[in-house]
Amino acid sequence: MFNLAPVSVPDLSGKTVLVTGAGKGIGAHLAGLLVENGAEVFAGINSNDREIEKDLLSGARVMPLDVCSEAQVGAAMEQVAQRADKLDVLVNNAGIISPIGHFMDLETPTLTRAFEVNVGGVHRVTCAALELLKQSGGTIINAGTGAATTPMEGWTAYCCSKAGARMLTQMFALELKESGVKSFFIGIPPTDTDMQARIRAAGLNPISRIPQKDLVHPDVPASVMAWLCSDEAKKLDNPLLDVRDEFFTNMMDLS
Repeated sequence: MFNLAPVSVPDLSGKTVLVTGAGKGIGAHLAGLLVENGAEVFAGINSNDREIEKDLLSGARVMPLDVCSEAQVGAAMEQVAQRADKLDVLVNNAGIISPIGHFMDLETPTLTRAFEVNVGGVHRVTCAALELLKQSGGTIINAGTGAATTPMEGWTAYCCSKAGARMLTQMFALELKESGVKSFFIGIPPTDTDMQARIRAAGLNPISRIPQKDLVHPDVPASVMAWLCSDEAKKLDNPLLDVRDEFFTNMMDLS
């Protein structure tokens, strides 16, 4: 279904990168790729993640980071400042899809958590990192999805909150234009992660019916996000990107 492959990641030696939601899935694969290509990586792990992909985090500085906690976000930035004294790239990868269900079956308060993580978390971590990012003329990468612009049955919380994250990225791009800080929202296709397993179990829309064998490997979006950490990405002007864009597929070996 998806003819996609990882892109080649350039040398990232000298780059300092903070990745939220790095305990598993795309975040863990991204952290591993960044370390492999020379970056100093701070991997933010939510304590609620029961299964951490520790093998992928070898070489990264792992630290607790709940993006909804002011205290943990502040402590994480203090650690980055003390250990690295700079931050070149912030990757806001942490996100949730729950609750899954038809909008009329959801209690309004249950939507709050998705917005707290997918919008509030991105805003909170970015604001905390902003001074360090401005000093380096850095980059903000927000993990996105096509669901930010396409309504999907059962995904009221996810679609609406990710739409908010997409607009938030555009606001970053607008209001940080003079600072030298770049902002990107990168759309990610259906990928073989724990989130996709929950989607498959719910069975509420066409995405849930994609066989696991046809899902994209986490290394594909992780490699594109790693590429966005490079200096080459600073030449891009459009903050709204997608892994499936021709710009990225032209870098892939699809033979």
